[in-house]
Amino acid sequence: MENQGKLYVCPTPIGNLEDITLRVLRVLEEVDLIAAEDTRHTIKLLNHFNIKKPLTSYHEHNKREKGKILVNKLLNGENIALVSDAGMPGISDPGEELIRLAIENDIEVTALPGPTASVLALVISGLPTRRFVFEGFLPSNKKDRREALQNIRNEERTIILYESPYRVKALLTDMLDVFGERDIAVCRELTKKYEEVFRGSIEESIDRFTKDAPKGEFIIIADGSDRVENSSQVEEWDGLPVKDHLLNYINEGMTKKDAVKRVAEDRGLSKNEVYKESIDM
Repeated sequence: MENQGKLYVCPTPIGNLEDITLRVLRVLEEVDLIAAEDTRHTIKLLNHFNIKKPLTSYHEHNKREKGKILVNKLLNGENIALVSDAGMPGISDPGEELIRLAIENDIEVTALPGPTASVLALVISGLPTRRFVFEGFLPSNKKDRREALQNIRNEERTIILYESPYRVKALLTDMLDVFGERDIAVCRELTKKYEEVFRGSIEESIDRFTKDAPKGEFIIIADGSDRVENSSQVEEWDGLPVKDHLLNYINEGMTKKDAVKRVAEDRGLSKNEVYKESIDM
């Protein structure tokens, strides 16, 4: 309807304030109200750019009640900017529900381009980017987390995970148990002064963040599974023990890591299963 307002989904910097776009700044200056995940955090951003606009909180614990209030304001003609603490609202935060609620009420929603930590981490990981899957934060409970990992252990696309510094070592340990060895990139503090991207195996990552206490929010990019389902290819190796299969490739000059990957492909097994056979070699 002509008299309705519009909901603007505005991404904000994930660390470096220079990453905000001119369009986001203009929208923040023009809207009637800014709905922020944490008003204390957002006011610092607004003050930095000398933007004076009313702020209201919209977060995980008030999203149901506040969502209805914000939709009524939109229906009454107010334009509202939705921001999260960092990055694109609606990705692993309650903004998803306000966007859905606005759409259900035939309110126009527009998203502005800008910083998104998951894609940034994927691009600099060095892992395949053509096909990927975003899993966000896995459950904090160990049993549920391992179950979630089991559900994606055979995922062939590159996997993107989020984790806090308090649980990242537990996640990496569970990944090694469930996935077996595979290449990953562990990213933290992206765009900030102490930005770090650690590229290597899961086991190497566990060692790295055992020696140095994890700090900052983490994004883990994991290589996809290399399972092969071609039965004729699998049957070719049925009579050969996995260790002998590995030794064949190692004797040809392959590293054990590459041999594990090739044997998994040959036999239609996960790299985890083959890796276990290689431990005492």
